[in-house]
Amino acid sequence: MKTGKVRWLASEKIALRLLEKKGFRVVEVRRKINIDGVDVGEVDAVVIDDKGERYAVEIKAGRIDVHGIRQAVVNAMILGAKPLIVCKGYADDAAETLARKLNVTVITYEDVFLVDSEELEFIVETATLEALSEVLELIFSPNIKIKPGDIEKLRAIANSSDIFEAAKMLNTTTKELALFIKGLHTISKIAKRGWRGVQLVASLLLLRAIIEARLNSLLNSIEKLEKYTRELG
Repeated sequence: MKTGKVRWLASEKIALRLLEKKGFRVVEVRRKINIDGVDVGEVDAVVIDDKGERYAVEIKAGRIDVHGIRQAVVNAMILGAKPLIVCKGYADDAAETLARKLNVTVITYEDVFLVDSEELEFIVETATLEALSEVLELIFSPNIKIKPGDIEKLRAIANSSDIFEAAKMLNTTTKELALFIKGLHTISKIAKRGWRGVQLVASLLLLRAIIEARLNSLLNSIEKLEKYTRELG
């Protein structure tokens, strides 16, 4: 029986082979994005074309939407490179229009996806279980503590398209916010998957805070009811 490592034919590897086939030279994979000494995300790869132009590559297994295009542009800008996306195509006309307006190079996968049905089922099942485990850990782990002062930061991150917008919303610097995001990296590896990962962690922690508040309210009500019952008895 094949191990998970052998059977896992990631879209990332397929995309890199496709780029090499089209004449790009891969110089780095999973390049960290660093702001003021703090890692706030990463791009899937950095490649160079035959003219020496440098590209920051975002790889998507599915179709790219407007949010994904904006994030690719921001990441490329931080790295001083041009944005390039490898995906199955555009999610809608708005995404295609934005990519063209922002001069984003979009390369689509070949028609043949290089996994058979059994491998694809394994990939989906494994990814789903891992994602579910990470989500449940964020919501229910007793080791995670949310400070009252963190709620505003989490809310800003969850509702911003990038770190610059979130910092502006909070009236703080990107350096200060980057330090907070670094703390999210220690809580969950989801936060290390670019801005969307950071947003997801922030949203889940906000959900956790709501659940904890309602649970505490329920426990207080039960305690008052028990006290009232004792007094009547």
